[in-house]
Amino acid sequence: MTAALFPEFFYSLDRLRTLQLDRLKQSLAHAYANQLPYRVKCQAACVHPGDLKSLDDLKRFPFTAKADLRDAYPFGMLAIPRESCVRIHASSGTTGRPTVVGYTKGDLERWASLVARSLRASGIRPGMKVHNAYGYGLFTGGLGAHAGIEALGATVIPMSGGQTARQVQLIRDFEPDAILCTPSYLLTIADAMVREGIDPRSTSLKVAVLGAEPWTNEMRHELEQRLGIDALDIYGLSEVMGPGVGNECLETKDGPHIWEDHFLPEIIDGDTGERLPDGEMGELVFTSLTKEAFPVIRYRTRDLTRLLPGTARPGMRRIEKITGRNDDMIILRGVNLFPTQIEEIVLGIEQLTPHFILELTRSGTMDELTVRIERDPHLDVEVCQAATVVLAERIKHYIGSTVTVRLEEPGGLPRSEGKYKRVYDLRNR
Repeated sequence: MTAALFPEFFYSLDRLRTLQLDRLKQSLAHAYANQLPYRVKCQAACVHPGDLKSLDDLKRFPFTAKADLRDAYPFGMLAIPRESCVRIHASSGTTGRPTVVGYTKGDLERWASLVARSLRASGIRPGMKVHNAYGYGLFTGGLGAHAGIEALGATVIPMSGGQTARQVQLIRDFEPDAILCTPSYLLTIADAMVREGIDPRSTSLKVAVLGAEPWTNEMRHELEQRLGIDALDIYGLSEVMGPGVGNECLETKDGPHIWEDHFLPEIIDGDTGERLPDGEMGELVFTSLTKEAFPVIRYRTRDLTRLLPGTARPGMRRIEKITGRNDDMIILRGVNLFPTQIEEIVLGIEQLTPHFILELTRSGTMDELTVRIERDPHLDVEVCQAATVVLAERIKHYIGSTVTVRLEEPGGLPRSEGKYKRVYDLRNR
C-alpha cells in the first residue's frame, strides 16, 4: 500500500480540506473559462470564481443538471478542445438525448487509480482474478472497471455483460476471486447456476463489487447467502466520472466512502436547492476537483441519501446506501414510493423470489400499480399465492399504497443482463 495509490489512509482532515479548497478553486476557474454554458449560468447568478474564498462559498454558485448536458449535446460541455480528448463515453439516452462526457489521458489515469482504490477497499488485492461482467462500450462501467483492476495489479477477465451461460462456464473454468456487475445481473447468474445443477456457493468467488443501480441491504443479504460471498457497493455515475466515485469498505459495509480528494459532495433539499447539514436526507450533489476534459460544478445526481462520518476511512465521509432516486419515485394516489422499498419487503418474505417488476396503469382517473412476481419453483402454487397476499398487506402497511400482486410462473419475467428495468409505465398506451 502506497500513499500515491491509496492516499485516503494518509490524509489528515486539515490537509484534506486545504487540498479540496485548492483544487476547487482550480476546477471552478477551469469550468468558468472553458464551459460556455456554465459561465452563462454564473454570470446570470452574478458570481465569479474569484468570489470563492472558502469551501462554504460553493453554495453561492449555480447547479449543473442533466438537462444542461443534454442541451449541450454532443460536445458543448467539454472544457478542452475535442481533439484533445482520448476517449468519449455517453449515457444510454433512454429518456432523451444521451449525456456525453470526455476524458484526457490524465483523467483516465486518475479514474483507474480511483477504481483501484475502490476495489482495494472491497478486499480485492494484487494478483487476484477479477471477472468483469459490466458492459463494455459507451457505458462507463466496463472499461472503467477494467482499467481499475489492472491499476490495482489484479488480473482482469473482460467478459462484459450478457451471454449468461458463458459467464457461468468461465466462472467455473477460470476460478475468479471476485466479480464486478450489477446486483440484479449477479442474481441472474446465480439462477443460471442453479438451473445447471451448480451450487452458487461452491464457486471460487469471494467478493462481488456491485453498482450501476440502487439496491438494498436485503438484496446484499440475499446475494451473500446464495453465493457465499461479500457483496460491496461501488458508487459512480458517468456525468461525474463513472464507477469509483466512492466505495464501501469490507470492514464495515456501511455505505460508500466518497473519495473526497477528487469529488466534493453536498446534500441539498431537492425542492429548494438549499444545502442541508450532514446527517439529513436529501439530494446528492457533486463537484469534481481534478477533471480536465469535463469538470462538473454542483452536479445534481438525483440520488437520495445523506452524508455521514467516515468509519473504515475516517478522513472521508460516507453516503448512506442509495436506494432511490428522484427520477425513480412513483407517486401513486398521493403516496411516494420507490422500487427499492418493495424490494425490501419482497426479500423479507421467504416464500417469494426476488424476481419482480412493477406495472403502472390507469383505470379512469386513478393510477394502479401491479406487482408481478415469480413463484418459487420448489414450492406449491398455493403456498406462493398465499405469500402474495402477505406481500400486498405489507406494502399497504409499510408504504401506505394498495397494489395488486400477480403471481407469475418461474422464468416468466425478463432477466437482467446489466441494469434491470423494474418499472413499466403503461399509463399512456
